Amino acid sequence: MRIFVDADSCPQIVRGIISRAAEREGLECVFAANRNIPLPENDFLKMVIVEEGEGVADQYIIDNSTEDDIAVTRDIPLAAELVENKVVVLNDRGEVFTPENIRQRLSIRNVMKDFRDSGIMPDADNSFGRKEIQLFANAFDRELRKLIIKTKAV
Repeated sequence: MRIFVDADSCPQIVRGIISRAAEREGLECVFAANRNIPLPENDFLKMVIVEEGEGVADQYIIDNSTEDDIAVTRDIPLAAELVENKVVVLNDRGEVFTPENIRQRLSIRNVMKDFRDSGIMPDADNSFGRKEIQLFANAFDRELRKLIIKTKAV
């Protein structure tokens, strides 16, 4: 069981929450990005720097994760592929992506992207505060606990 993080857009405070959980649970945590991302000092963390290019970090996570892993990303197409591969996936705001909700989230993402690209709608407000941090921390801990219990039962 490992934790994978799509690190390019992951807020520092979320990286800290994930890092502390990895250390507490003794789990390998892989941060993937096409540039070096500052990480806390922790023996359980690994920074994987992939080649430049669209979706290269995403592909690394897809190729290396399994159904006993958990992933954190705000990239909906990546989340959709990981959910299809039975990886537990959530975003940095605590939304858990499931087979039941991922197609709808992907559809909404595509429509909103089309609206923004055509100038119909401004870019989304991406405020990130205490509420979002708490939602992430709670969801991440809950999903991590479920996965730990599942993997120990096997």
